[in-house]
Amino acid sequence: MARTRPEAVVSRKTAREFFLERQLLAQNSIPKGKKAALHVIKKLGYIQIDTINVVERSHHLVLHTRLSDYKHDYLHALQAKDKSIFEYWADAASFIPMEDYRYYLPAIRRGPKPGSWFDKWTKKHPKAIKHVRKRIEKEGPLTPSDFGDTDNRKRGTWWDWKPAKAALEVLFWRGELMIKERRNFQRVYDLTERVLPKGLDTSLPTENEEKRFFVKRALDAMGVATAQDMNRYIGISGRLDKWIREMEQALEVSEVEIQGSRRPYFVLSKDLPQLLTRKANRGEKASLLSPFDNSIILRDRTEALFDFKYSLECYVPKEKREYGYFCLPILWHDQLVGRIDPKADRERNVLLINSLYLEKGVELHDHFLYALADTLNKFGRFNACEHIELGKKISLKLTRRLSSHLI
Repeated sequence: MARTRPEAVVSRKTAREFFLERQLLAQNSIPKGKKAALHVIKKLGYIQIDTINVVERSHHLVLHTRLSDYKHDYLHALQAKDKSIFEYWADAASFIPMEDYRYYLPAIRRGPKPGSWFDKWTKKHPKAIKHVRKRIEKEGPLTPSDFGDTDNRKRGTWWDWKPAKAALEVLFWRGELMIKERRNFQRVYDLTERVLPKGLDTSLPTENEEKRFFVKRALDAMGVATAQDMNRYIGISGRLDKWIREMEQALEVSEVEIQGSRRPYFVLSKDLPQLLTRKANRGEKASLLSPFDNSIILRDRTEALFDFKYSLECYVPKEKREYGYFCLPILWHDQLVGRIDPKADRERNVLLINSLYLEKGVELHDHFLYALADTLNKFGRFNACEHIELGKKISLKLTRRLSSHLI
């Protein structure tokens, strides 16, 4: 992407603070209750769904981090009752605002990549797909467990699901079925026309409408971003470079320079005055970020803005892990200052903090320690834990300073 002259030059600190405001991780004024959860999903564009549950699953953590009164049943109500969110692939399996549905239609209708598992399985099992669809048409919403498996089937890779499960996924991916709700985290499938709310705009957008929408979605959620950031924030959008430049020429998007970076960043032109005149709104809250939190899901962006190298180590052999199985970065003011590796011992109702590492130069002053202890206490209660235990890997000094403030 050819460079033009930037409209402004900002510090990395200013870019970080603006980004955190857009991610609702600063002292934002957010409504309470179920409406607040929907507000967060709309603002972020999506929330990734994940199965790992050493503590509460990621989609709940993302909302809990931003909403002090978040309840687990908010997501179920928004999906199953209000029909204000739906499930599909954004960056990965995600909860997405229902109002965005039409902009996902081009991806849904694009069909499988030739030669892919999806393509091969669809061509090989048309009868299974037809059978599953007919049962749902006749019987209503069904789960994978409502279907039997074929006898004596040779099992192979992770993708070697039972035929009905695979058929459900094929029908879901190509938009004939949607997820009506989840029961104990299991998907409940129904016909798309029975899941979509009445009156929803389901007209197919033009390519120009689709791509411009995803540019705006990404910049609204990130504040300032490179073209690469925008291409990957909602990965299903595809490459957006052409439309970024067209929107820049139309004065809808402005290029800015972040001091110390060689890459061009962009901001919605309407937001440029706010970026340049904003004042820090830090608060005194320490936040624990899920590995799949929208704010850190782009690891190279995290390193570029925060000078913080982070990777999820649950897929790494235990002996090669540096920080722990499911480490959560710690956000304090506009910096990522450390990481913790928690685990909810549900039998004992105890939150175990297996490790807690702080970055070099982080001062153990009272304001930070009180904020971290308060966050850990709230995190423990959110995970239905009555007590918190600090592991042996944590430094004695930090253990002593924190212990007296923990539940």
